[in-house]
Amino acid sequence: MKTQLFTVVIKRLAFAASFATSLGFADSPALAASDNSSSCAALPSHAQLRSVLQTVVALGGNGGLGNDMWGTVVNRDGVVCGVVFTGADRGSQWLGSRVISAQKANTANAFSRPRGVIGFAGALSTANLFAAVQPGGSLFGLQHSNPVDAEAAYQGNAANFGQPNDPLVGEKVGGVNVFGGGLALYNPAGDFVGGLGVSGDTSCADHIIAWKVRHRLNLDNVPAGISATGDDNIIFAPSSGLQAAFAHPNCAPVGDPKAIAEALPKTHPIGPNP
Repeated sequence: MKTQLFTVVIKRLAFAASFATSLGFADSPALAASDNSSSCAALPSHAQLRSVLQTVVALGGNGGLGNDMWGTVVNRDGVVCGVVFTGADRGSQWLGSRVISAQKANTANAFSRPRGVIGFAGALSTANLFAAVQPGGSLFGLQHSNPVDAEAAYQGNAANFGQPNDPLVGEKVGGVNVFGGGLALYNPAGDFVGGLGVSGDTSCADHIIAWKVRHRLNLDNVPAGISATGDDNIIFAPSSGLQAAFAHPNCAPVGDPKAIAEALPKTHPIGPNP
């Protein structure tokens, strides 16, 4: 009886797939082209991203614990283009931060917008989302939307984590992260090209490191933001007005992250860098 039922189900699924294909709902070249864009041409290479992230961590002054870090970049379709770490091997960083960095990159890419669109044409950092998703906030529940694809996140040989052939590369890992470390990427022409996620330290240090990495990559030509300086910098609570709705708590007072972060628009200004 179970065998017969299984056979019927398989036949019905096969018929449904065939019917969808005949109507053009499956394997459409146009849909495939738009839905599976894995182009990473506008983003840094694995070697470039790792070198820049290592430099920023090594220079210090990031207001955190001084940990080694994970970094991930995604393109505009949310496809992972690179995953790197700064330490001697994959165990030198918090292993959980690998997927968190990808989640942050996805979030910044997913909730920022290109220049020229109607409404808010600018960037939201993951740090900007913290207050808004708390109970009573205007975006409460957002952190539970767009869940991480667990299969994509944990598949493959762990020996390849952080390497050019990291199993995340080419995948849409998804996920929504709502604390510091994720930034949208805009090239010198102002084109929105993807997202960067950094994880491995306090969330404030993650944001500071991501900001400095983006600046060194010359991908910080942000058209607008909700912070008082018109960018996507972290806004520390307590604030008032619009800024209060998108604020983030201060972190462990190691190296004064609040002062470092608030100075970023001057020390590492957005825009097409020389």
